[in-house]
Amino acid sequence: MLLLAADTSGKNGSIALARVTPGQSEVEIVEAVPLAGGTFSAQLVPQISALLERHGYRKSDLAGFVVVSGPGSFTGLRVGLAAIKALAEVLQKPICSVSLLEAVAAASNGAIRGDVLAALDAGRGEVYVGDYQVGTAAHTHSERLLSREEFVTESKGRTVITPDPALAEIARAAGVPVEQISYPDSRVIARLGWSRLGRGETVSPEALDANYIRRSDAEIFSKPKL
Repeated sequence: MLLLAADTSGKNGSIALARVTPGQSEVEIVEAVPLAGGTFSAQLVPQISALLERHGYRKSDLAGFVVVSGPGSFTGLRVGLAAIKALAEVLQKPICSVSLLEAVAAASNGAIRGDVLAALDAGRGEVYVGDYQVGTAAHTHSERLLSREEFVTESKGRTVITPDPALAEIARAAGVPVEQISYPDSRVIARLGWSRLGRGETVSPEALDANYIRRSDAEIFSKPKL
C-alpha cells in the first residue's frame, strides 16, 4: 500500500512517499522531499510527480493521502489541501487529515506518556497549543490559541513538547518539564495517517477543511455591518 503525505502548513513544508506491506504495521518511508516556503503552489504538484517517477510509481498506484490541516499559514494550508483534494477526487482514494499539533505530540516517539501540551509559535506573541493524552497514540482534548502568559499558566502540571526553542525556554523558566523535538515533517505525518487510515478515520475531498485555530486578519479587522 502506497501513501502520499503532505505538509504545507509552515514557512517550509515537505512531502513523503510511504509504503506499508500488507499484514504489517510498520510504515516504510520511501523518500521525503523538502519544499521551500513561499513557492508551494508552484512546487507541490511537480514535486509529487517527480517523487513518484523516481521510484517507478504512477499516481494511480497511490492508495491514500495524508495531509496536515492546520494550524499554520493560511495560504500554505489552502495550497496543500487543494492539491490533495484534487488528487483524491480524481483517483477516488481516501484522505486522512492530521493536526500539526498532534504530530508534535507524537514526535516524542513514546519517550513521554500522560498529559502533555504540544506547543507551536503562532507569532504575534501567541502560541498554538494542543492538550493531549499520550499513550500508544495521542488523544486530543483540545486545540487553542493562547497568549504566552496563558501558555505558561496552562503548562503547569504537564510536560511541554515543542520544536520551538523560544517556547521551550519560556516553559523551562517557569519550571515546566520540556521535551524539545525536531520540527515534525511529512514522515511523521505519514505514520500518523497510516494509523488513522487503519481506524477508518478518513474524510471526503468535499469535507476536507483547514483547521486554522486563529481567525484571519479579514475576520479580525472587518467592520461589523450596521
